[in-house]
Amino acid sequence: MTVQTKVYPDAAAALFDLKDGISLMSGGFGLCGIPENSIREIVKQGILNIHAISNNIGNSGRGLALLLKQQQISRATCSYVGGNPDLEKQMLTGEVNATLVPQGTFAERIRAAGMGIRAFYTPAGAGTLVAEGKEVREFDRPCVLEFPLSADYAIIKAQKGDPYGNLWFQETARNFSPLMAMAAQITVVEVEQMVALGEIPPEDVHLPGVFVQRIYQGKDYENVTEFPVHRD
Repeated sequence: MTVQTKVYPDAAAALFDLKDGISLMSGGFGLCGIPENSIREIVKQGILNIHAISNNIGNSGRGLALLLKQQQISRATCSYVGGNPDLEKQMLTGEVNATLVPQGTFAERIRAAGMGIRAFYTPAGAGTLVAEGKEVREFDRPCVLEFPLSADYAIIKAQKGDPYGNLWFQETARNFSPLMAMAAQITVVEVEQMVALGEIPPEDVHLPGVFVQRIYQGKDYENVTEFPVHRD
């Protein structure tokens, strides 16, 4: 049986069809597990008017903050903006229209999109600004109606991947990425290690390749630590 691969030579080839105005999910947690090569390529392409969907839209001038510095993002949906002065500045000046979502709700909205769930109720945000303009229903306590969150593209990074797109993530780098891959129309994955088909044991596959459309071998990773802690 011939297995069709999804392998592209590099980020430029894998992101060949981006255009202004796309919605873009970017995986990782803080600066851990971010798709560095894909982000650098989008900066290079100069794609504008991006709706960025990410936990924090970069941090400490890195990650998606590189797109903010080039004013490529016009809209952001995120859950944490601490440590991101670029986003803070552009929010205050109105250059970026930011929607802040409780982190649990953020993850569940993305998961709902991937699972085909049309809506769900959650107590998170009830009685706060988060609930303004939304339906609130009384269960054991007030709950807010939330809707799925999807995107045109997801860019994620995994530690290992095979030609079919089966992925294995390293520890915290797994955060958000599998959910985003399931919620996007096109998922582009960069990996630190491209392995042969079957080398990742089935029980260790964190994300099946059915959710991956394109995959490539990344390079020149910085793997920056946000807040180094030194122990004497």
